[in-house]
Amino acid sequence: MALKITVIGTGYLGATHAAAMAELGYEVLGLDVVPEKIEMLQRGEVPMYEPGLEELLRKHVAGIEGSTGRLRFTMDWAEVAEFGDVHFMCTNTPQKHGEYACDMSYVDRAFELLAPHLTRPALVVGKSTVPVGSADRLAAYLAEHAPVGADAELAWNPEFLREGFAVQDTLHPDRIVVGVRSERAEKLLREVYATPIAAGSPFVVTDFPTAELVKTAANSFLATKISFINAMAEVCEAADGDVVKLAEAIGHDERIGKKFLRAGIGFGGGCLPKDIRAFMARAGELGADQALTFLREIDSINMRRRGQMVEMTREALGGGSFLGKRVAVLGATFKPDSDDVRDSPALNVAGQIHLQGGQVTVYDPKGMPNALRLFPTLGYADTAIEAVRGADVVLHLTEWREFRELDPATLGEAVRARVVLDGRNALDPALWRKAGWTFRAMGRPTA
Repeated sequence: MALKITVIGTGYLGATHAAAMAELGYEVLGLDVVPEKIEMLQRGEVPMYEPGLEELLRKHVAGIEGSTGRLRFTMDWAEVAEFGDVHFMCTNTPQKHGEYACDMSYVDRAFELLAPHLTRPALVVGKSTVPVGSADRLAAYLAEHAPVGADAELAWNPEFLREGFAVQDTLHPDRIVVGVRSERAEKLLREVYATPIAAGSPFVVTDFPTAELVKTAANSFLATKISFINAMAEVCEAADGDVVKLAEAIGHDERIGKKFLRAGIGFGGGCLPKDIRAFMARAGELGADQALTFLREIDSINMRRRGQMVEMTREALGGGSFLGKRVAVLGATFKPDSDDVRDSPALNVAGQIHLQGGQVTVYDPKGMPNALRLFPTLGYADTAIEAVRGADVVLHLTEWREFRELDPATLGEAVRARVVLDGRNALDPALWRKAGWTFRAMGRPTA
């Protein structure tokens, strides 16, 4: 009999996972506690921008003309427990207010609501990024509170989604990691992921703690690599070097590699910053805080980049006050191909300049509604050309393809002064200078 799958929590991770499981051929039931989210998903609409996700949803959501009907949504925990053989937990784990630690309340609540309804053998699979040790605790909770007892088993299967590539990363993962305690759990997860395994995705079987550590370790490594090249950019600024050429040269060493070596205003988003902070907090609780003290410096380098961009902008405007100066900001999201503005370096820079008296106008291809909610006092424009109209300086802060393809000559007609600062080292300096612009990028004082 074919496995039936449920997905609990239909945010960014859950909605993508549910649609992908339906694409792999399973009957899927998604659950959320927010009625508006369920209604939206039932119409085949997603509450966030993610390339390809809405199309995938519409292909499978029941009730949409021409769909396979394999994907449904509910708010009923009893229905979920009755329906599913494998329950994927995709609930949110934000940073706690006022501290570094991870807020486990959403995950804990989901287990509390599901457990009493588990009356037949089932596998509950955690996908959320949690502090190491959580799976042990949650497995014991399930066994104690589910009517079926120890036959309500737990596994941990961390997600490795990149925003902008989430559909591809779910259907064709570069690795599948499962923390299990029984052959039955491993067998079930091999069955769930049979298609990507057959296509060559490595399947790594571990214990609970290792599975929980994989995501935070991976994010910590990526954060380290980004902050390393940004630290080199600071040295290049002081020594008149060129961080782009430096990155190219060291990237040819295959032990280092080229990826994540683009210096700029640093990382943001809903994962990297909170994950490295929660990792530090958890290491402290375990008495291993010295092992991760370097992450504090990684975080510090990253946050410093935003202030440095503000100061670079001040210098470009003559070194004085921002009062009466018009600043155009291209980019609001923390990365391209997403509408996510959580902890966005671009918006942080825009906000800092605005607070210091600058007239800031922002344009982003997808992030405007979210940016407006978060920073309602900033100015917003519907196009790049409108954003730069009358500007004394243009800041490029999110590396959207649209911005790389802008015509500097056309933009030059709209601005007050042809000054562009590239906070992502993604624009072509020669192209902009040819069009009469003063071009400056981070970590490239003489380039």
